[in-house]
Amino acid sequence: MPIVRAESDAQILATCRVMRQLRPHLPEGDGYLAVIRTLMADDGYRLAAVVEDGEVRAAAGYRMHGTLYAGRVLMLDDLVSDETERSRGHGAALLAWLRDEARAHGCRELHLLSNTVRERAHRFYFREGMAIQCFHFRAVL
Repeated sequence: MPIVRAESDAQILATCRVMRQLRPHLPEGDGYLAVIRTLMADDGYRLAAVVEDGEVRAAAGYRMHGTLYAGRVLMLDDLVSDETERSRGHGAALLAWLRDEARAHGCRELHLLSNTVRERAHRFYFREGMAIQCFHFRAVL
């Protein structure tokens, strides 16, 4: 399954339709591109996608950073498969690619946050060998 790093403007824009299925608050077009470019420049955000027949089937946004508790980790901020293409292996292929990406960059762990209401996603993560390790607390400022 072909997986590409979305680095050019065209590649980033191609992920918008699928990414907005997970993050519908994001703008479209140039607004989306500006958000992604800012995250890339300021926070080391990276974007990868499964592309088949010229169409993005799944997308992932991630970054790598060091922590005191786990060393270097890959933090998976966003993982989404096109809602019309689910259960076809795109998410699993992208997650496997991300594990390899993490290892290649010296990461010891792959972390992600998943909203408590996303039960279907939780089942997927469990099938992929992931486990719940902690609570993530949030305060809106």
